[in-house]
Amino acid sequence: MNSTVVAEPKPIRLLFELARADNPRLYDELVRFQQGSKRVNRLRLLAHDGLLVQQGALALAAERGKSVTPESTGIPPAAALTNALFDPALTE
Repeated sequence: MNSTVVAEPKPIRLLFELARADNPRLYDELVRFQQGSKRVNRLRLLAHDGLLVQQGALALAAERGKSVTPESTGIPPAAALTNALFDPALTE
């Protein structure tokens, strides 16, 4: 048998600045944590969950057939309206 050794991928190291003007929602979420591992872990979790949603592994409530309203989700009406911009197109 041919035993092939696969090299372990090198870890990715990131160093970046995030201004509140760039992404206020993300900034406000991350600034809650002191600089360090808790903030990095929160960013890692947000990135992971975002990828799962983007790739369809996690379904959003609207895609599961549930009725999503600002009252049922606790989302302020203005935010719900903004989020509705990214909903699938209406069928005619």
